[in-house]
Amino acid sequence: MSQLDENVEVWSGKSRTDENFPVGSRLIARKNREPIHRFYTFARNADDIADSSELSPDEKLARLGVMEDVLLGRRTAGSPSASALRDSLAQTGITAKHATDLLLAFRQDAVKSRYATFDELYNYCHYSAVPVGRYMLDLHGEHHECHSPSDALCMSLQIMNHIQDCAKDLKQLDRCYLPQALLEHFGAKVDDLLLPAETPAMRRVFSTLLDRIDRMNLAASELPEVVRDRRFRLETGVIYGLATRLAVRLANKDPIAHRVKLSKSDAIFSGLRAVFYLV
Repeated sequence: MSQLDENVEVWSGKSRTDENFPVGSRLIARKNREPIHRFYTFARNADDIADSSELSPDEKLARLGVMEDVLLGRRTAGSPSASALRDSLAQTGITAKHATDLLLAFRQDAVKSRYATFDELYNYCHYSAVPVGRYMLDLHGEHHECHSPSDALCMSLQIMNHIQDCAKDLKQLDRCYLPQALLEHFGAKVDDLLLPAETPAMRRVFSTLLDRIDRMNLAASELPEVVRDRRFRLETGVIYGLATRLAVRLANKDPIAHRVKLSKSDAIFSGLRAVFYLV
């Protein structure tokens, strides 16, 4: 374990700017940006371990275990991002549960490549996405009324990311988050994701997922209205706007033929729209 004592982390090259949503942007109060960046870096590095094509499942689990041990103070070295987050959590007084919940999802990614039902997918999102929103709420001292719409928004963004990356995930990781029961219902197959473009059956799969995402976004619409911190309210308004615009793009474009993503105009429009939450 000598190498693990040094540094277990793997970096894919992705950064905050590669996400569909702002991560600790200038809309957030300055005092909260660094804690958010530390939480994101921890999550990004753990995700990169889980998604590595060079590590075996056992190696991934071992490295993620080191990250958790460092985060919880059971060891002092091996994960710089976990050490930095541990210090940040001590300063802010926020529980480590949000970060350890994320690690449960990444451990699952290390060993699980198919999802049989919607319930399995939702359970994964409960650990892979919901903790991010809960951490942000705790950091801003928000109340429990925010939990339900925040959970809905985080799950919406996560499932849309699965749709965006469905072809890449299968090609590079042999991983498919689309529920097998849904594929079978419409006569689609996992290997259809390797085709040059979506089939009619796969489009029906995407449309069904997007119908559920629309309901999640509807539930999430109240989040910017119930958040008390004005700057955080503005950021949640922007993220909600980006989520609804991405859902429209995915409904009208083929994520197998090319990665469907947001544009600068989407960010500008969402920012302008979010200003109304301050009125």
